[in-house]
Amino acid sequence: MLATIGSAALLGIDAVPVSVEVNTGETGVPNLILVGLPDAAVKESEDRVFSALSNSGLRMPRTRTTINLAPGDLRKEGAIYDLPIALGILVATGQLVCERLGDYLIAGELSLSGATRPIKGGLAMAVLARESRRRSALLPPGAAQEAALVEGLQVYEITSLDQATRFLAGQLKLTPLAAPHAATVPARGDHEPDFADIKGQHAVRRAVEVAVAGGHNLIMIGPPGSGKSMIAKRIPGIMPQPTLDEYLDILRIHSAAGQTMQDGLHFLQRPARAPHHTISDVGLLGGGAIPGPGEISLAHHGVLFLDELPEFKRSALEVLRQPLEDGHVTISRSAGKITLPCHFMLVAAMNPCPCGYLGDAKHECRCSPAQVQRYRARISGPLLDRIDLHVEAPALSITELRSERAGESSSSIRERVEQARQVQLVRFRGTKLTANSRMPASQLKKFCALDAALGDLLQQAMEQLALSARAYDRILKVARTIADLAGAERIGQPHLLEAIQYRSLDRNVFY
Repeated sequence: MLATIGSAALLGIDAVPVSVEVNTGETGVPNLILVGLPDAAVKESEDRVFSALSNSGLRMPRTRTTINLAPGDLRKEGAIYDLPIALGILVATGQLVCERLGDYLIAGELSLSGATRPIKGGLAMAVLARESRRRSALLPPGAAQEAALVEGLQVYEITSLDQATRFLAGQLKLTPLAAPHAATVPARGDHEPDFADIKGQHAVRRAVEVAVAGGHNLIMIGPPGSGKSMIAKRIPGIMPQPTLDEYLDILRIHSAAGQTMQDGLHFLQRPARAPHHTISDVGLLGGGAIPGPGEISLAHHGVLFLDELPEFKRSALEVLRQPLEDGHVTISRSAGKITLPCHFMLVAAMNPCPCGYLGDAKHECRCSPAQVQRYRARISGPLLDRIDLHVEAPALSITELRSERAGESSSSIRERVEQARQVQLVRFRGTKLTANSRMPASQLKKFCALDAALGDLLQQAMEQLALSARAYDRILKVARTIADLAGAERIGQPHLLEAIQYRSLDRNVFY
């Protein structure tokens, strides 16, 4: 008999349809033949499936059996085909009769006992099932919870091969999973970082607020111990909650990378990634033999913090230029070509020189001019041009460190940020834009128009600072965000001047 089970394969962060075809009763030596470009993990499914069938009280095929994973030109990887292969064998051998087997998309790894194990890509598979007009999806725990977020699809959580068999045979009733309820960000505990812990650094705190409110890129420059890393670790706590569409994008990427909601990716929270400076180009950008998401895609709709920016490899930093501009990255490998989204907020921190004390009144800089120049040259002008806000973080005085006065809390800053983001959501209603930093040229002319006096002021600043045309657009976007924080309908002179001064530091420090 021939049985066909609908399943899926992951290609980047998307799922593509795969048909698991099982044919039994063939003449010849009793054995199992697996075809369809399977990798080593798929080939090993024979032993897992046979053990799971035996330990579930089911019969293994006694004739020559061929299993085809179609289409044959698509490489299959992972153990996600264990469950559909086992069910296909049961149908082909007459142990399972299911009239509406084509209504289901099925995937899952099996243990030797027959219990299911978690798989990656549950959300992408649910989207595929809905697009292919399937009624339901059978997935293991974890993946099923993700899939339940997709509307218009019944998702059943399958914990074992025996449970799946009895359900499809009509001997067991299961209730489809309900979508998780939208929850607010968990209340801050005593162990969670808060901006109230920050001493001084009012200018940096203001720059961070502006950057988060509009999704702008930020670089902090200052000596060791000035609080750059401490501030950066508190940025996730003031970021606004993502919309449901943004969260589904976030979850789809993390699910394809093998992380689920059960692995700490809380509902309606933005990701925060902080890779070490020894990271490779592939680790940052994405790729591998089977192309997958890197750190910039895992930070999609969130924040990517690069501490000690000049210590990163030059090649790793330069690959950020195109993703920062376009919001997506295309990776081509022999195994395939994928395009991954990467709309992230870049936060970087660095010292002004190798020893860190250039310009510090209390410490003598030990670096020669040549060393300082080589250190600064590690960050190219084109990359720096794509960073909207440059702010100096000076060393704190002993008086500031001893002060008992607490700074403004993260909750109050987040409230202002969310108000500004709400203004932007209303402004860009009907589009996929959610923040000022992603405004195209057409929107820039509409929402960032300047009168003649402000236009002359900006032109004078551009000429004196020798800024690029890209910097011109980014100044306008930052000014628009500052105006949103102030509740102003139009960009005023104070908003524009503040935005300009955030661009002046790169020329003073790097040239």
